[in-house]
Parts: sequence; C-alpha cells; structure tokens
Amino acid sequence: MSFLDRFKGKKKDNSQNNENMSSKQTLEEESLSGAPLQEQGIENKNEEKVGFFEKFKKGLSKTRKNLGGKIDELIKSNKKLDENFYEELEEILIQADIGVNTSLELVENIRKNAKKRKLSDSSQVYELIKEEITNILNNNNEGIDHITETKPEIILVVGVNGAGKTTSIAKLAYMLKNENNKVLLAAGDTFRAAAIDQLQTWADRIGVELIKHQEGSDPGAVVYDAINAAKSRKADYLIVDTAGRLQNKTNLMKELSKIRKVIERETPEGVQDVLLVLDATTGQNAISQAKIFEEATGVSGIILTKLDGTAKGGIVIAIAKELNIPVKLVGIGEGLEDLKEFSASIFAEALFENKEE
Repeated sequence: MSFLDRFKGKKKDNSQNNENMSSKQTLEEESLSGAPLQEQGIENKNEEKVGFFEKFKKGLSKTRKNLGGKIDELIKSNKKLDENFYEELEEILIQADIGVNTSLELVENIRKNAKKRKLSDSSQVYELIKEEITNILNNNNEGIDHITETKPEIILVVGVNGAGKTTSIAKLAYMLKNENNKVLLAAGDTFRAAAIDQLQTWADRIGVELIKHQEGSDPGAVVYDAINAAKSRKADYLIVDTAGRLQNKTNLMKELSKIRKVIERETPEGVQDVLLVLDATTGQNAISQAKIFEEATGVSGIILTKLDGTAKGGIVIAIAKELNIPVKLVGIGEGLEDLKEFSASIFAEALFENKEE
C-alpha cells in the first residue's frame, strides 16, 4: 500500500491489530521508562472512542479561544461590516500567526465575497471565513503525486531537533503497522546524542525493527544497510530518521543530499515521501525552517506537531499559503493514536466550533 493510499481511504484490514496496543501511552522523549508497552500493565480493552471531530476540536481548543473566540467577540461588538470590522479582523488573524500577507489576502477575499453576496451583518461572515480558510488549505492538498506498489516505500523524515521528529516517526510507524504493514526504521540521525537510543526504545515498544550503526557513523551507510534489510525482509515501509542540525546549513544539505543519492541508487522509485516535522508552537519560525529543508531536500508533506499545545494554530494556514506544501498529518495529543490525517474542512469547523467542551 502506498503511503498516499492512506489518505485516499485505501486502508488494509486492521482487524487483527486494533486490539494490540493502547493509545494512552504518553510519548515523551525526555521521560522514557524503557519498558515495552506489553509490560506496563496496559489493558487490551475497548476504550470509549472520541469522534474524530471532537478529538480535533479538543486539540485546537487553545487556538479556537485565541482565534475563533476573538472573532466571535468582534462580531458581537461590531454588527456592521464596515472598515473598522475588517481592520480588527486583520489584527486578530495576524496575532494567530496566520501571517501578515495571508491575513491581508484573507480579509480582502472576505470583503469582496461579502459585498458580492450583499451581506451587511457581521454575524453572516463566519461561513465566509471558514470557506476562505478551507480554500487556502485545499488548494495545495492534492497530496503527493505518486502512487507506487514498489516495496519498500521509503519515507524520509526531516526536521530540526526538538520539533518532535522521533515521536512522530514512532506514531507514524505505529499507524502503518496497525494497518497490517511491515515497517522498518533507519537511524539516520547518527550525530545527535541519544538519538539512536531513543529511536530504539520506541522501535521496541511498538514492535518494529530498527536498522542502526554506532553514533557518529556515516548516515548514508546506515540507509544503505536499511534498504537492503527492508528488501530482504519484504517490508512495506522504511522510515528514515535524519539529522536536524541547522547550525551549519551547508553540512545539513550535504548530508540529506547524500542520503537521497543512496536511496535513488538502491531503489527504482527513490524517495517516495519527504515529510518535514514542524513544531506548531514555534509559530512563524516554522516557516523559516521549512524553507531551509525545502531547499535542502525538497518536501512533499508536513507533519505539524504540538498543535494541541499552542494558541497560534493559524500557522497551519500560513504554511499552506506561503510554502505551498500540504500539511498531511497533525499531532493533537501525546497518545500513540494522536497523529491524525489533516482535513481542511474539519480544521476550519473545529476552529470556529464555539460550543463548550
């Protein structure tokens, strides 16, 4: 199954694996106990499931209060769709980290459509705001162009240290394994202290194999061995971790370029997906990081982490508009199953859903 197929609803039968692991295990790299999940007393029982919308809504609670709540207050205090209303709306959007240019364009489109539809009451603008945000997020959400049955499918995961790269790899591997896929991991970040150990801990916990060398080894050699291991074990997916050091941009680009060359030499399809992990709490800094990695290796999709921990989730909109890179997955909690497929329409609905939680 191509990784892209997951976003098209073509999932493998996961009936056997649904009961294997609980989603309640906290994924914090700094506080790993090292014990396998099976030994931590986690019961294999059916837990009360929260609907996808409700889960997303809960994860966006801080952003909704900052953005949706302020827009709600604006609408209540300004009944007329006048210049004062639009100026205050611009300020609210900018403060939510949507970005100046994107905010100005959003408001201008809302203004034009309100005039076209002959709207006069500010309470009528909610749907327009949701429509415009959804349109921005959908414009670049066609996904990755390829669909391949070549195995293993190689997913290169990039991102700065501290963005949640290791935990995102673990959650992604868990997701794919639970769809009856054989998943291997490659410890391509050989420079950061404890990076290999952290990844090994999660590999053990979720029950997948990690291909690794000693700290300080050549990342290209690790990836070469991992590809051959994935082929011999008939793996469906090989997820490759990479270094995230931005202190020396030249070295970063050389390392990522070398890894890509190894993959392209050893597999007919080369790298199928390059997923960039960004920390939502860093706001506009995430845009700068994305530009560096896009230049270094090209990025086909973004994993946005810690969306539940920020009041500036508007960065999702800024990323989509300014970078033209689709946000494919979002982290909205610490549980294993809290890495979710991103949906533009659900994001917009959850952002402006004002019922009490």
